Amino acid sequence: MCKYFDDNDSIINWCYECLKIPYLSPIDGKVHMYFPDFVVKLKDKTGIEKTWIVEVKPHKQTMLPKNKKAKSYKDDTARYLINESKWNAAKKLCSDNKWEFKLLTEKNIFK
Repeated sequence: MCKYFDDNDSIINWCYECLKIPYLSPIDGKVHMYFPDFVVKLKDKTGIEKTWIVEVKPHKQTMLPKNKKAKSYKDDTARYLINESKWNAAKKLCSDNKWEFKLLTEKNIFK
């Protein structure tokens, strides 16, 4: 991702884990801090400047696990629920600031 951002002429600037977003954990009910992978400022095809919060995750971690008999089911479910809380907090911040939240996985990266 870093090389892509560096080599892309539409990227004005970017930073890695430079933003701190509070979120409420559904696991312990406490407020924690989320550091999204990237904050990217870019110019879109029409020349309008935009800010994106970009998170990169394995596709598997972007949905609830299906195999309830798997040893990792409980941990995978907790990871997903925490990620969902983080992403909802990021989406709220984006909505408040007219930014965009992008979740990238191996299924959609660089498309």
